[in-house]
Amino acid sequence: MGIDVLVFDDLHLSRSALTALLEQRDEIRVAASVDSNLAALEFAELHRPDVAIISFEGRDNETIEIAEKIASLPHCRTLLLATACTRSVVRRAFTGDIAGMVRRSASPRRLFEAIHLVHQGERVFDPELTVAAVANGDCPLTTRQLAVLEHLSRGDTVVEIAGQLCLSEGTVRNYLSSMVTKLGARNRIDALRIARDAHWI
Repeated sequence: MGIDVLVFDDLHLSRSALTALLEQRDEIRVAASVDSNLAALEFAELHRPDVAIISFEGRDNETIEIAEKIASLPHCRTLLLATACTRSVVRRAFTGDIAGMVRRSASPRRLFEAIHLVHQGERVFDPELTVAAVANGDCPLTTRQLAVLEHLSRGDTVVEIAGQLCLSEGTVRNYLSSMVTKLGARNRIDALRIARDAHWI
């Protein structure tokens, strides 16, 4: 049984090269090759490809959000191809519904293997990316506290953070207060600055 694939890459040459590579395999059918987040989401909603391959630079939250929306569709899986990744992006993908993340520098063999595994329901993250998702160096914050801080960095309110992380508003406020204390920060904004400067988020 073939694998219907959606390719999203906003760079024309990169998208064309990736599409040509995938079309070399008999078991893979490129159902669409698109150049925008909106086009990728619209196609996925209408046609439900087996795997959506999404290329991005590694810092674009909008692309991650689109990948998550596609991953939430029935029978759709998402595989990210990243040029570079911040720890927060890897952690978000690793702890969410995204099926896999592979570096764009990976070999074609590794990419094809990842597509097949994702299609079979497995999750595929390059080992070094997995380490990046769980390692925080000298960061004193817990994974949940970092998740709260990441939502705060995107401009989410306490109410929104509580809803998205399935926490009470009081718990979110306690996390934020604890983070300010742990980091020796003046307030939430200062804590956010410290975490960004240290590349924890």
